[in-house]
This record gives sequence, C-alpha cells and structure tokens, in this order.
Amino acid sequence: MIHYNQPLYRPPSEGRSLILQATLGCSHNRCAFCVSYQKKKFRARKQEDLFAEIDWAAREIPHVRRVFLADGDAMALSTDRLMRILDRLNSKLPDLQRVTAYATPMNFKRKTVEDLKRLKDAGLTMIYLGAESGDDEVLRLIDKGCTSDEMIELCKKPHEAGIDLSITVILGLAGPRLSTRHAEQTARVLDAITPRYASALTLMLEPREPSFEEAYGDPSWRVLSPIDILKECRVMLNCMHSDGIIFHANHASNYLPLAGELQKDKPRLLAMIDQVLEDPDNAQLRPDFMRRL
Repeated sequence: MIHYNQPLYRPPSEGRSLILQATLGCSHNRCAFCVSYQKKKFRARKQEDLFAEIDWAAREIPHVRRVFLADGDAMALSTDRLMRILDRLNSKLPDLQRVTAYATPMNFKRKTVEDLKRLKDAGLTMIYLGAESGDDEVLRLIDKGCTSDEMIELCKKPHEAGIDLSITVILGLAGPRLSTRHAEQTARVLDAITPRYASALTLMLEPREPSFEEAYGDPSWRVLSPIDILKECRVMLNCMHSDGIIFHANHASNYLPLAGELQKDKPRLLAMIDQVLEDPDNAQLRPDFMRRL
C-alpha cells in the first residue's frame, strides 16, 4: 500500500496521476503566504520505502501512465537520487508516459543543464514552479528566497534541457500599493522565461503562524476586491508579449475563469475582463463560498 504523510498537495492537472511522496515538506518553507507544509520538517523519504510503494503500484495498478512526485519540491533531491527513482518507475511501470514534480527556483541552482537532460531522458517531462511574483520587493516581502533575475536565469536550465515548465503566479499578493508593479513585473518574468504553461491563482489566506499580514510586513497591505484582482490580471495579461504560453486563470481560487493561448487568445481574454469591469454589478463572478485553494 501507499501511505501518505498528510497534508498532501498536487497540481490540479495531476488529478489522474499516481502520487508518490519522494520528499516530505518543502526545502524552503518560508513563503509568507504558504500554509502547505508549515507543520512538516523537510526530509527525503527512505529509498526502500518509496521503492516498496512503486513495486506495490506495479502489482496493483500496473497500467499507470502518469506519476507526480510530491511533496513541495522533490527536485531538491540530488540528480543521482532522482535518477534512481525514475529508473525504478520505468522498470516497473511499462505504460508510464510522464513524470512531473514541484520545484522551487533554487532547486535548479544545484543542478546543471546536463543533470536536467539526464532527468528528461529518464522521463521527467514537466516541472511545476511557483514564481508568485516578478517584482523584487514583493519577492523580498514574501521571503521567496530569490530575486526575479535569479529566477529567470535559473529557469533557463530546464528550458534548455527540454523540460516543460508550468509556472504559477498569485494575483492579489502585493496588495494595493504594489499591485500594478507586481502585475507588470510578473509579466516581464513570464515573458523572459516563456514557460509552456502560466497559471494565475488568486490569493486566499489560511490561518498560519505568523499570519500573512505579520510575515509580509507592509502596513499598507490589504485584501484586494474582486474588481481590483481583475484589474491586476488585466495589466499582467496586457504586458505579456511572448507567443505560445498556455495561460490559465481558471483555478478554483479565481473569480473569473480565464484560459487561452498567448498571444492568439489575448484579445478575447482581455475582452472578458473588460466586460466585467464595464458592468461589475451584473458580473457573473465566482462567489467567495465557492472559491478554494
């Protein structure tokens, strides 16, 4: 059997994947908004325990096609250790088509392009990465652990290795004072990285210690209204100029579901936002009680 160490998180698109906890927690675990792994100490799973779960899956669900390596950043493991996991998966699951994982930008600091090419050749096809913002002041306030330029430079490595990136950013994170700059600079970073997928979530605060307001440290910060969130999203979309990025803002946290390919669908997406902004009283926005992380 597979024994999960809770809480357990996965990207929405990995709902049909076999989830294996290669690590527990997050190696950074300091982001001011994040509650996911506050009560978990980061550590690698014992190889024999993980391999036993892979072997169980091979016996009980042998036709697995997709595997997601949890927890917060399995890419913190060494390349050799990840290769042993991928080799085991490939040897035991003959129908396996792809393996994905979460990562932080700093995970790539300790890996070369050649390391990542080895992982790609062994089946690691996509990495999910939380950029959160492209504005350096916001990144500092949330304690992301890197600057925007470092993020851009580090993300060149998986791109060069042929691994797809799915990057998430957070609307409303910066509050009113930095909202426009947050949107503009996030667009700049996404353009520079040009991930395969870019997803915008909307900030939802959960109880944590310290609270987000305390950890963020900007006395002017407040929760943005749904209309302000859409204005921020519009600025970001309008400032993005790279072609071929699949953009999503249809996560359960978002007020207005948006999805399309940039730049092809950009006019349609902007028009959807404008329709709400022109007549907010009659807008069909997702109510707060239906929003989820």
